[in-house]
Order: sequence, then C-alpha cells, then structure tokens
Amino acid sequence: MNKDVFEGKWELVRGEAKVWWSKLTDADLDKVAGQFEVFISLLQEKYGYSRERAVKEIDKHVVKYKAILKKRIPTL
Repeated sequence: MNKDVFEGKWELVRGEAKVWWSKLTDADLDKVAGQFEVFISLLQEKYGYSRERAVKEIDKHVVKYKAILKKRIPTL
C-alpha cells in the first residue's frame, strides 16, 4: 500500500482502525494523526507485530476498506 494513500485517507481510516485493532484508544489514534510510521510503531507496541507484519496488516485492512468505499463512492 502506498503510504501517501494511508496518510491522505486517514480521517476515513481512523474510524475503522478502532474496529480493526480494538486495543487502540482515541488517544493513540490522535497521536498517530495520519502518520504512517507512527501507526506502524503503535501496532508494534500494542500488538507485538514486527514492522513487516504491521505494514501487511495495515495494507490488508486499508485495501479492503478502499474497495468497499469505491463501491459506495466511485470517485475514490
């Protein structure tokens, strides 16, 4: 996944992130503020993921979510 896409769509992804990763708090997500590297570090800290796994998990969820959004809003 393109880091720029993640950061550009952060406000959309942020709401879903708490569903995907229930250990994350609003304060955690406020700290991330759309920064890809900060989010990776947070997943490593909260879930014990390796960097590679964190990137794969983010990619998996965001790609799925983007596909859902494209069906609803074709211009995304």
